Amino acid sequence: MANTTSAKKATRKIATRTAVNKSRRSRVRNFLRKVEEAIASGDQALAAAALKAAQPELMRAATRGVFHSNTAARKVSRLAGRVNAMQA
Repeated sequence: MANTTSAKKATRKIATRTAVNKSRRSRVRNFLRKVEEAIASGDQALAAAALKAAQPELMRAATRGVFHSNTAARKVSRLAGRVNAMQA
């Protein structure tokens, strides 16, 4: 257990940040799930719309430090490739 005042404050800050990051990560996963479901359903227009909504959320999470920026870019790239492949 933390003994000093600063250590106690740091513990509180970490708990708050963890909760916020958990919420952000969950929000991004929900957007990704919607894209996956749209791809699975075979509806190209719905998948493209879901991807368009998910991309800024992913990038925002990367900016905030929830995900690494390369991870977010990789996820967007792979999803975009799968959505575009539905047209062919």
